[in-house]
Amino acid sequence: MKRVKKVLLVLLLLMLVSQIPFAYRRYKLHKLNSAIQLANSKHNVLETDQGYKEYRGVAHVHSFLGGHSSGQFADIISAAQANQLQFVIMTEHKEKDFDTAEMTLKGDHGGVLFVNGNEVSLPNDDRLLVLPGTPFADLSGQSSQRNLPGQVGIVAYPESFKSWQSTAYDGIEVYNVYSNARQINPIVAFFDVLWSHRSYPDLLFASFYKRPDENLRRWDQLLTTRKVIGLAGNDAHANIGLSLIDSSGKTLVGLQLDPYPTSFHLVRLHVLLPTDQKLDQTNLLAALREGHCFIGFDLFGDTSGFRFTAKNGAENRIQGDEIALTQNTRLEIALPVAGSIRLVKDGSAIGNDGQITFKEFEVKEKGVYRVEVYLPQLGRPVGDQPWIISNPIYVR
Repeated sequence: MKRVKKVLLVLLLLMLVSQIPFAYRRYKLHKLNSAIQLANSKHNVLETDQGYKEYRGVAHVHSFLGGHSSGQFADIISAAQANQLQFVIMTEHKEKDFDTAEMTLKGDHGGVLFVNGNEVSLPNDDRLLVLPGTPFADLSGQSSQRNLPGQVGIVAYPESFKSWQSTAYDGIEVYNVYSNARQINPIVAFFDVLWSHRSYPDLLFASFYKRPDENLRRWDQLLTTRKVIGLAGNDAHANIGLSLIDSSGKTLVGLQLDPYPTSFHLVRLHVLLPTDQKLDQTNLLAALREGHCFIGFDLFGDTSGFRFTAKNGAENRIQGDEIALTQNTRLEIALPVAGSIRLVKDGSAIGNDGQITFKEFEVKEKGVYRVEVYLPQLGRPVGDQPWIISNPIYVR
């Protein structure tokens, strides 16, 4: 009997020791939360709009239509309102027997603009987000064309995409929440949830967030050949968690890890529209197609107010635009919170300035210039990962 007690005591001690890393991770999340609140308290938008108004929203969202999710429309609308979003881009999976894009949310609901798109699986298993969601031509050849004027095609899951030779897509998801989450060790995630989910359900994301190195490398490579938009996909399904269900299908006990309010808080698209344009589907998709947008990991601080512009004395341009190289060509970067600015030209970093809110760069060479912003004051590992990823300015 004494031997059994000793074994149980040793096992108990081992279990307690094994939890030390997770208790420490919870402590780190507490510190991160405090640092984020401090950064947000210093949020200040500089007057550099140049005739544009900023709208924030999310893309790559699924409901109960097309499977893979049980999310209801009411849940999506309320989550968008709770996150103060102006738009949500739905990307329902295609179905053989009914038009999921036609049946999903579209137009204005509760003061939020919804765009009805599809996530299309091509014959070679490539995935494409089609906005708005209508039949899309095969991407197998260079002559592929969209079926509707104004339609936008975005490469989903670029890490497994194969049809790069096609010119039928407008952009790529340089970041996808689901793809990033697949790196999680399930055992580590289980104990993280036990320790931290009640206090920091959103910040659990911070434990596995990493810069999408390979996708950014691919994007930079594409940008040397043509204009390609960079976007982020929330890939929101509201289908990850643990639950106990009775025989009638009723949930008795459940813990949902990716409810829409959480998913919509992680990463967002910030789109710039001319001040004389209203926010509607046509104008929103046109702005996305032009690259007048940036990716903001708003979980770590509100990115609203970030601006990346160019001027040469005769022209003023914003991210996504082209500008002629002259003796007076300059890039300007404005941040709502002091951060580290990394300027990237043709895929290579050419400057990294820390703890500033404004940077002016004199352009001497033609090229494709984009910006990544970091918040080192949040501490590692989050401070080492991008807070903002801009679309490029093309200096020709």
